[in-house]
Amino acid sequence: MLGPPFNHTMASPATFVLMGIPGLQSSYLWLAISLSAMYSVALLGNTLIITVICMDSMLQEPMYCFLCVLAAVDIVMASSVGPKMVSVFCSGDSSLSFSACFTQMYFVHAATAVETGLLLAMAFDRYVAICQPLHYKRILTPPVMLGMSVAITIRAVVFMTPLSWMLSHLPFCGSNVVPHSYCEHMAVAKLACADPMPSSLYSLIGSSIIVGADVTFITASYVLILRAVFGLSSKNAQMKALSTCGSHVGVMALYYLPGMASIYVAWLGQDTVPLHTQVLLADLYLVIPPTLNPIIYGIRTKQIQERIQSLLMRRLFDHSNQHL
Repeated sequence: MLGPPFNHTMASPATFVLMGIPGLQSSYLWLAISLSAMYSVALLGNTLIITVICMDSMLQEPMYCFLCVLAAVDIVMASSVGPKMVSVFCSGDSSLSFSACFTQMYFVHAATAVETGLLLAMAFDRYVAICQPLHYKRILTPPVMLGMSVAITIRAVVFMTPLSWMLSHLPFCGSNVVPHSYCEHMAVAKLACADPMPSSLYSLIGSSIIVGADVTFITASYVLILRAVFGLSSKNAQMKALSTCGSHVGVMALYYLPGMASIYVAWLGQDTVPLHTQVLLADLYLVIPPTLNPIIYGIRTKQIQERIQSLLMRRLFDHSNQHL
């Protein structure tokens, strides 16, 4: 992935200071503990998913390959904000250099753009598996999967590079205090001494197009999946498919709703919605999905469950033999 262009001019501050969550300073200790626990679960869960899928030749189907990439993106997303957030809430270390701030912004927003594309790819995978099972291997071939992954990554880079360029080239000659817990685009843009409207409008339109298109196709996929499921004669098969689809839809709702709400609230409701609510919305969609994805998509999948149990048992057995 290409890096963001920077223009560290004389008018730009050497560092930005992250405020955290304005108005909730009394809860910082509990926020730090909760965030640390969620980040640990995200890091361990997604690393375990990647390890199991890469080590087991039986888990090389398209769904597991997409899940492996999703786990890697979740690690990047959570790691881009998690450690610094904990530092802000726990020790008060809230300074971030100019370049580090824009690098964090680039990877946070690029990772979210990649994640929404992967959720669409996984919904398409489930549609083909359930609605076109006889053509599954013919449709989702390795070249097709590679092409989808490359297209998703290119889309994220094409979206984020102009946004980073526009914002990093604005002069920042006033306050360097970001009223947020990470370098969120709108929060940083409001500190510029020049008009940030072009970059803010680009962000709003680009996010709306990407998320709007992905959600539309994901919804269409699950509508077709549900039609196929309700056509099954076996009640057990119906319940199993509905349980899987319900879990997936739940994770997507937790990802899309806070994310889009934070974007539109920053534009339309900034004077009516409390600032701490705006910041919490923006934080939730970066922290909750990486924590829940390995549980919903991975651990609840029977094949991965069995491989994880087998891997853990083998490790415990080898460890026991070393001490005999």
